Amino acid sequence: MVGRFRKIARSMGFDIARYPGAAAQWPRLTEMLNQHNVSLVLDVGANIGQYAVSLRNNGYTERIVSFEPLSSAHADLSANADLDPAWDVAPRCAVGAAAGETEINISPESDMSSLLALTDDAAEKFASVRPTASESVPVTTLATELPRYANANDTIFVKSDTQGYEAQVLTGLAGAVDRVIGLQLELSLVPIYQGQPDYLSVLNQVNELGFTPHLIIPGYFSRHHRQMIEFDVVCFRVSTS
Repeated sequence: MVGRFRKIARSMGFDIARYPGAAAQWPRLTEMLNQHNVSLVLDVGANIGQYAVSLRNNGYTERIVSFEPLSSAHADLSANADLDPAWDVAPRCAVGAAAGETEINISPESDMSSLLALTDDAAEKFASVRPTASESVPVTTLATELPRYANANDTIFVKSDTQGYEAQVLTGLAGAVDRVIGLQLELSLVPIYQGQPDYLSVLNQVNELGFTPHLIIPGYFSRHHRQMIEFDVVCFRVSTS
């Protein structure tokens, strides 16, 4: 991911670098998953499986189910999961607010492919991520998928990295959100997709669903502008005890 943002930044005349503390958060994240007895991670927007591999490399050993809409990335994802008996890959699909079918915009930077169109400003400035094609993809919801992959006694954690589609992923949990103990969402400080809600709107949605932030993972920082482009927020259900 650093590579794609560096390309964007350089096209605009400045450079970016990973915030030094970001890598240190992986052990903290897996420790939190283990402390909360998470037995199933739903990896939404898996691309080729980078998130699942990082969890494994940092000590998480329980089940992972990955979801990916892009056909080329889904093929690589499936191959990467083949040797891990506790890592399943759902049939190619997007995850959203309601079941159906839609088009995904395919970017040369595959992890920038999105169900949402770039804003006019982003399309002008971010030449390296402009879509070059599209393909049809079925859309499902997490509420639909939970009975297929989750056991009755599973403690579930949802990670969503869906290029501006996080609010729809959360909406698709309706009726099943009580089964989820934690969330990890990628939020943007500089939205680049049409219809993408700002980070405050998504945080309010998270709060209304009964979760509170436990960890902020720094994303990508512009040295020139001294502004972070994105960050991840890890949330867990508010304790009622």
